[in-house]
Amino acid sequence: MTTFDRARFVRACGLSELAEDTPKRVELDGTPVSVVKTEGEVFAIYDICSHANVSLSEGEVEDCQIECWLHGSAFDLRTGKPSGLPATRPVPVYPVKIEGDDVLVSLTQES
Repeated sequence: MTTFDRARFVRACGLSELAEDTPKRVELDGTPVSVVKTEGEVFAIYDICSHANVSLSEGEVEDCQIECWLHGSAFDLRTGKPSGLPATRPVPVYPVKIEGDDVLVSLTQES
């Protein structure tokens, strides 16, 4: 059994609640998560910028990246890695499953 198979998924939101390229902030077991539908996929990323303690879900999404509104650091939604300064540390990303209209997220980190 892989780590993905053992992961505990919880409902984050409905797929119908997600607008394209518009982050949605949710709290899962006390963890802030930004859920994003973009480029035909749904991603879940830790909602706090690693450079400044601000919510990433208040930023913009473009080219599969979410940008921190405060200083402009962008994080890859697939890996959590920053694409430029001032952020230098990645943020966690989480596995996502879609079941019907439910977006399920596991707080088991992919990276």
